[in-house]
Amino acid sequence: MTDYSKTVNLHESPFPMRGNLAKREPAWVKDWQDQQRYQKLRQKAQGRPKFILHDGPPYANGDIHIGHAVNKILKDIIIRSKTLAGFDAPYVPGWDCHGLPIEVMVEKLHGKNMPDAKFRELCREYAAEQIARQKKDFIRLGVLGDWGKPYLTMDFKTEADTVRTLGEIYKAGYLYRGEKPVQFCLDCGSSLAEAEVEYKDKVSPAIDVAYPFKDNAALAQAFGLSNLDGQAFAVIWTTTPWTLPASQAVSAGAEVVYQLIDTPKGKLVLAKDLAEDALKRYGFSDGQTQVLAETTGDRLENLHMSHPFLERDIPMLNGEHVTTDAGTGLVHTAPSHGLEDYFVCLKYNITLDNPVNSEGRYRSDVPRVAGLTVWEANAVIIEWLQEENRLLSHAKIEHSYAHCWRHKTPLIYRATGQWFIGMDKAGANGKTLRNNALKAVDDTEFFPSWGRARLQAMIEGRPDWVVSRQRYWGTPMTFFVHKETGELHPRSAELLEEVAKRIEEKGIEAWFSLDAAELLGAEAEQYEKLKDTMDVWFDSGSTHFSVLKQRDELAWPADLYLEGSDQHRGWFQSSMLTGCASMGRAPYKQLLTHGFVVDQNGRKMSKSLGNVVAPQEVYNEFGADILRLWTASTDYSGELAISKEILKRVTESYRRIRNTLSFLFANLSDFRPIEHAVPQDQMVEIDRYALILARQLQERLAGDYYPRYAFHFAVKDIVSFCSEDLGAFYLDILKDRLYTTHADSHARRSAQTALYHITRSLVLLISPILSFTAEEAWDIIGGGEEDSVLFHTWHEFPPINEKSEAELVKKWQAVRQVREAATAAIEPLRTDKTVGSSLQAEVDITAPEDLAGYLKMLGDELRFVLLVSKATVNKGEELAVTAKVSSGEKCERCWHYTDDVGAAEDHPTICKRCADNVDGKGEERHYA
Repeated sequence: MTDYSKTVNLHESPFPMRGNLAKREPAWVKDWQDQQRYQKLRQKAQGRPKFILHDGPPYANGDIHIGHAVNKILKDIIIRSKTLAGFDAPYVPGWDCHGLPIEVMVEKLHGKNMPDAKFRELCREYAAEQIARQKKDFIRLGVLGDWGKPYLTMDFKTEADTVRTLGEIYKAGYLYRGEKPVQFCLDCGSSLAEAEVEYKDKVSPAIDVAYPFKDNAALAQAFGLSNLDGQAFAVIWTTTPWTLPASQAVSAGAEVVYQLIDTPKGKLVLAKDLAEDALKRYGFSDGQTQVLAETTGDRLENLHMSHPFLERDIPMLNGEHVTTDAGTGLVHTAPSHGLEDYFVCLKYNITLDNPVNSEGRYRSDVPRVAGLTVWEANAVIIEWLQEENRLLSHAKIEHSYAHCWRHKTPLIYRATGQWFIGMDKAGANGKTLRNNALKAVDDTEFFPSWGRARLQAMIEGRPDWVVSRQRYWGTPMTFFVHKETGELHPRSAELLEEVAKRIEEKGIEAWFSLDAAELLGAEAEQYEKLKDTMDVWFDSGSTHFSVLKQRDELAWPADLYLEGSDQHRGWFQSSMLTGCASMGRAPYKQLLTHGFVVDQNGRKMSKSLGNVVAPQEVYNEFGADILRLWTASTDYSGELAISKEILKRVTESYRRIRNTLSFLFANLSDFRPIEHAVPQDQMVEIDRYALILARQLQERLAGDYYPRYAFHFAVKDIVSFCSEDLGAFYLDILKDRLYTTHADSHARRSAQTALYHITRSLVLLISPILSFTAEEAWDIIGGGEEDSVLFHTWHEFPPINEKSEAELVKKWQAVRQVREAATAAIEPLRTDKTVGSSLQAEVDITAPEDLAGYLKMLGDELRFVLLVSKATVNKGEELAVTAKVSSGEKCERCWHYTDDVGAAEDHPTICKRCADNVDGKGEERHYA
């Protein structure tokens, strides 16, 4: 008896259904590096139009986290998709290497009190170690780039070009020296960054102080009174009496309601919400006080008072920082000793006066406290207030207060000399940096679009940029300043370039070890080198010059910057400002923002919550392609939720794509395109329709989703195409023709031709996202060991006449509706187990004339489309399908139920069609 299983075209797939990604991916990574895939791609892409995505450098400290992985994967998807689109899209990864966190780690590892040069050497070594660890993980994620030659902000050439960027901004006229209050440690003798500040409880004197108003008539008018007799006071509350010698204003909240209250100690202005508690502090009983009037803080603006113990005019300001949480609702304002005070005084053009030196002692010209430390001055100032009858209340309170993390001692805010890039200072071109930057925002394309308003608001409201830092490990501000006047050397631009050349050879140590006489000669006695280093945001923000303009394979400006949403405040802004200040425009054309990663409940990742998902754990358990697919399938414009459960759902989508590819490859295993391909106009009709569906998918992704970075839509359409258009429709119908017709028949070769085009297109479509899987697939369908999916652009489908295509699509969309109706009609028979397979059923179709015409055109091949053993068609007003059990006998070979099983004498158990496919010339197919 014939074994008919050997007569069907069932082939083993060279593409296994199980990806086993976690185990296989590391070997692929090594192979790609050994084969220098990235370098070969650069050679092949020469001459193409450029697309430049400039990498925002992660900080060289600690292992990468899931946010790093999302960032790098999104960048890689874009680089790969642009390469597919025919661009030369190099990717040079980078690292931010200077700054405080590395200093802190080196101090922990090696201790303190070492020579500065040795300290910088250890910082450089530590950063290099961290980069090596992070680089290994990024490469493991399948991220394509010039990993052998990344850019580092601590590279000598990069450091030199960062200095040159500062020089360009200086020449443009935006750099100036000024003072700004910073957290200052009296023991360190220097300002501290936020990360060096810790908070501990401290006991402080809390005092209420009366500032006498100068003009009663103006005060009466503000409160809507006709006149006002007697002395009136604005009352402030503070826990830092030592700041009172620096008091230059009092701030009120514009919308806060204030009361004018008559008391035994004069008429007091207090916030309505705080008045009751304040009056109790002053020892007044209810019968001793009377509210005379109320007003809002905006009406108090520009009234004038006297300082409580100095000869100084004190204006009333309106400040957004004023609240009614505690105190009196009026804030003593000392711009030398508070950031909010500084900003509100900046708004009112009040020049700060700093009475406290770097040792925390008062200047010699400050009465009664000259030479005292700020802590010693507290008692003296309180006594002084009592003598002047300006102290309304004095108590001790315990509260949280900023301390130095090294010395554990209280900090003060103190104005220090810093270098600024001015936002509203007219540059050499007559334009302000703020106006240039706002125009740059207008000229930039944002993904998502809400990023524009966010960055614009930040540029509109940001203060001048403090670019100087008092750190050891950083790019130095290579200026010489006059020892007496503090003015920059008149040849600063020329000298800066000379220093940059030295840094290019020996790194930043060339500046720190430089003898000023080498460059200044006899003038060296009059000048000193700045000890300041640059803000690390300046380092990374100027990489558009130090990297994009310096490397031949790159170009300026970049087409795209891509970072997390926090970088509107960070790298996006620092890059824009350095670009606008030095080059007159932003260094990018597009900005893409992604959200932060959270757990499945929307909570921030936290070790204490135990919800941290590390990328290393994901690729070791699931494979990097699963992490890449999760990244692409998530709408990155908001928060990205991840958990083991979410990753398992992503794995199901991956399995759908992989199983589809496995089926495609199994049925292409004996297909050689040059020998077997069928011309498009000679293909079976449904094969042509399938090509149209595949081409439309490619057009959506290549022409829309990938260009506008809508990767979650791309994933959705790819999965839908695999499951619906292919799995549930085309491939379901195709199996009979692939398996049962002659191996070399026109019918089968037509199907394989379609599958070949679909497979190549699909592999290319998934390659930006599933980099490992796509390369695995391309090894089967591509051009051999030296070939790569990276070396190809979008697949080119056989052309089809537009009119013919429109008619074909219309017809098969209608046929698909009938197929759905037939499936629904058969389902009750399945449910009650009257039939097992749909091939056991026959259907009778009633359809409107046009639809009936389509169905009748298919003839006997309609049953292959509907996956039934018989289908009849009649005209009617509406579509209706009825199903019944077939009366035919089951064919052992094709499993269809027909009346001609056994019609061929030599084949008693199979149908006539199968007998012809086994021994005869084989069946013909025209439609399905």
